[in-house]
Amino acid sequence: MLITVSGPPGSGKSTNAAGLAEALDLEHVSGGDIFREMAAEHDMTPVEFNEHAEQDDSIDRDLDRRLYEIASTRDGLVLESRLAGWLAGDHADLRFWFDAPVDIRSERIADREGKPVERALEETQRREASEKKRYMEYYAIDIDDLSIYDAAYNTARWGPDRFLDALIATVEAYEPAADEGKVPIDGITHDF
Repeated sequence: MLITVSGPPGSGKSTNAAGLAEALDLEHVSGGDIFREMAAEHDMTPVEFNEHAEQDDSIDRDLDRRLYEIASTRDGLVLESRLAGWLAGDHADLRFWFDAPVDIRSERIADREGKPVERALEETQRREASEKKRYMEYYAIDIDDLSIYDAAYNTARWGPDRFLDALIATVEAYEPAADEGKVPIDGITHDF
């Protein structure tokens, strides 16, 4: 089984993808972790690296190619990244989108990274604008189009434990036979 988890920064992707992988005894691969490692290798913050990536498309293309290869060659996996649902394509059994209001997401990021909420909000908005621009430019992907996802959740509505319970119940209710009539993602071949 391949499950993808996508959403904006601070939406609970990492926490819930890791919890879901552990609960279902699946491997967890985080595109965010890989991106942060790449940023650190360049002595940049993730926000700085995002903006640098606007000038150097090899950064996104390298990351996305790695995630695409993982999605297309491995099973028993929870793949987490902003584009995981798009990258996995028809290989995904279930695609989840997580979101929350930007003020809540900024509070989570500020708490996680030990910075003022106002700074986290400003960085989050810059980062999202940068990523949205690049996804459209590179792959003609509108990140706001949620039609490819099997389920979209506002993670601000549940506590972490209750939300994980809801995710597990969703996976357990999954019926592969229902996929036979599934429409391909978007009919576009993306060059990851």
